[in-house]
Amino acid sequence: MNITVLDAATLANTSLDALAQLGKLTCYDLTAKEQVVERCQDADIVISNKVVIDQHAMSKLTNLKLICVAATGTNNIDLSAAKEHNIAVTNVAGYSTPSVVQHTFTLITNLLGNTHRYINDCQQGLWQQSPMFCRLDYSFNEIAGKTLAIVGYGSLGKAVADVARAFGANVIISERKGQTPREGRVSFNDALTTADIISVHCPLTDETRNQIAAAELSMMKPSAIIINTARGGIINEADLADALANNIIAGAGVDVLSKEPAEQENPLALYKGANLLLTPHIAWASQESIVRLVNEIALNIQAFNQGETRNRLV
Repeated sequence: MNITVLDAATLANTSLDALAQLGKLTCYDLTAKEQVVERCQDADIVISNKVVIDQHAMSKLTNLKLICVAATGTNNIDLSAAKEHNIAVTNVAGYSTPSVVQHTFTLITNLLGNTHRYINDCQQGLWQQSPMFCRLDYSFNEIAGKTLAIVGYGSLGKAVADVARAFGANVIISERKGQTPREGRVSFNDALTTADIISVHCPLTDETRNQIAAAELSMMKPSAIIINTARGGIINEADLADALANNIIAGAGVDVLSKEPAEQENPLALYKGANLLLTPHIAWASQESIVRLVNEIALNIQAFNQGETRNRLV
């Protein structure tokens, strides 16, 4: 059985022995869309994190039996075409929850404590110039007692809520925008106006695209911060940059953009204010998380070979 990995670089040099034991393994660090057919010509199984595999490619890959998405989202795979060509598709869910939760709170605690500013000052030698034992140039705020709103209450949102409660926060769960709140939730608008911290964990869909833009940001407290470790495009990037520049909100932590890698002219990539923490889509990528991902892919392949439907989308 021939197994081809199209973007092994996204697995950060993690051992692929679990995959190599299942067949002849061929790995490419990165693969352009136009290289897919050539590189997968003899493959029975293709593993892709973000490489697009579309109808055209599938029609040419007559040996292909299984596509393993090395992620949860499957927008890079034409699922309808896979069904048409009788190609199974699997994904992996839940593997990165501890990693995403940790990074979410890394962004929150750094913004509330202005840790990044203090670190920079120490590197610039300002502590050595202090007339007292500490520096108190920037505010340092606690999570305890703050209201933290979760937008998107799936497994990630629930895990973030649990940690927030451990910090002593008052957690509220936002209902979907425009819908009447279910029991235990508050309306989307009430979540925006009430929260000191908003953490976004919903998927990017037609419904959620740009669901937080200028109007929504202006509803937030001037002291509030917003965190997005979900998907770029849920928060309007130009509007967020403007809200940060004009102190409409206090800060933002963003790990995802609408186009990745970041474009040179992206408003958040261009923004230089200290009230934005921008990281390059790393929330999912702890070493432990990627090991779990590889092991889950191996289990998906084993299940497929045994006629089981583990994590099957098609």
